[in-house]
Amino acid sequence: MNYFKTLIFLTVITLCSCNSSKNYLLSAEEKSDGFVALFNGKDLKGWVGNKQSYQAVDGAIKIVPQEGGGGNLLTEKEYSNFIFRFEFQLTPGANNGLGIHSPLSGDAAYHGKEIQILDNTAEKYANLKPYQYHGSVYGIIPAKRGALKPVGEWNQEEVIVQGSAIKVILNGTTIVDGDLKEASKNGTMDGKDHPGLQRTKGHIGFLGHGDVLQFRNIRIKDLGE
Repeated sequence: MNYFKTLIFLTVITLCSCNSSKNYLLSAEEKSDGFVALFNGKDLKGWVGNKQSYQAVDGAIKIVPQEGGGGNLLTEKEYSNFIFRFEFQLTPGANNGLGIHSPLSGDAAYHGKEIQILDNTAEKYANLKPYQYHGSVYGIIPAKRGALKPVGEWNQEEVIVQGSAIKVILNGTTIVDGDLKEASKNGTMDGKDHPGLQRTKGHIGFLGHGDVLQFRNIRIKDLGE
């Protein structure tokens, strides 16, 4: 009897482990195409920054504001041109960002580039500027709206950066397809200085504002310089 109880227990543990691994393991197609996982589903190895607010929980990176507020979590490695894929789950009114070409210090929205991660449906965000809604390159290129899933559901996003060209695909819909140099040649949309537009390499990561949300299945294909 004890043998069968042990066998059932081990089977359940194995099944749970397999289900959890789907959150961060690469598909066979992605492996053959050169993608690598940036999050192992267990800890924040390979990441730097606020590891009090950002925690590995149940195969995802969860922001736990009571453990230190917002702050940033960035890759140890720097990237120039890449295809970055991830999934995210918003809570009502959540605000975050995806930093690209970011330095380890300074405001990534200006000293790097920030792609907005935002609950567009929140009443408090009803009167934002077009370049502040989800998927927008903050202050530079506005994103099309309407592709976000309802709050609480998991969204899939892909960001492609090659030279000054940038594309953001949300749940299969292209919401940004532009050129950073072209978009800012006559000044930025927000009228502010963005020295990060001159950067062609930097860290990638999440830029918190103290809101609860989760990220998983984070992978990248490095396209070189």
